[in-house]
Amino acid sequence: MRVQVVEHPLIAHKLTQLRRAETSSNHFRQLTQELVMLLSYEASDSIAVEPVTITTPVTETEGTQLAGPTPLVVPVLRAGLGMLEGMTSMIPTAEVGFLGMARNEETLDIITYAERLPDDLTGRHVFVLDPMLATGGTLAESIRFLTERNAAQVTCICLLAAPEGIERLKKEVGDLDVELYLAAIDEKLDENAYIVPGLGDAGDRLYGLAE
Repeated sequence: MRVQVVEHPLIAHKLTQLRRAETSSNHFRQLTQELVMLLSYEASDSIAVEPVTITTPVTETEGTQLAGPTPLVVPVLRAGLGMLEGMTSMIPTAEVGFLGMARNEETLDIITYAERLPDDLTGRHVFVLDPMLATGGTLAESIRFLTERNAAQVTCICLLAAPEGIERLKKEVGDLDVELYLAAIDEKLDENAYIVPGLGDAGDRLYGLAE
C-alpha cells in the first residue's frame, strides 16, 4: 500500500479552516469539496489513459483521453457523500457506487448496512471516498468489498488519518494494489477512537446531528 500526504499551501489553508469549531456546515461542505478536488488531482495520477486523434480548428493532432473501463467512485456513507461532488467535478465521466458502513461506538466493529456496486469490477479503477481514517476498520472493509469483486486498483482519498488507522490498513491490505491519499496525518486516536486534533465528526459537521 502506498501512502501519500499531499503537501500544498492551499490544502494546508483549507484544512485549517475545516478544523475550526466555528466553521458552519455550509462552509464545511464547500471546503470539503475544494479539498477533494485538490486531492483527487494527485490521486488520479495513475488513472489509465490512451492516445486519441482529434481535429482542432487548425489541424489534426494527437491527444490523450481516459481509457476504459470507466473509473468508479465509491463514497462511504454518510460522510463520504460530502466528498462526491468534488471528485466527480474532476472526473465527470466516472460512475458512482455506494457503500453504507457504520462503526459501533461501543465495540468499534464495522457494520455494513447498504451497498450499491456492480457485481463484477474486473479491470476497474475504484476511488473510495471517506473523510476520516480513524481505526482503519471502515476503509479496510470497503477495500475487501471491492477486491472481492475483482477491482484492478483501489485508490482511497481521506482528509485526515490517524497513525493507528494507517498501520491497521497496511496490515489488512497486504500486497493489494491500494493507494491512500491524505491531506494530513494527525497525532493519534483518543480513548473514543476519534482523531486528535482532528475536526470532529465529519458526518455531523457536513449534515447536522439528525439521525
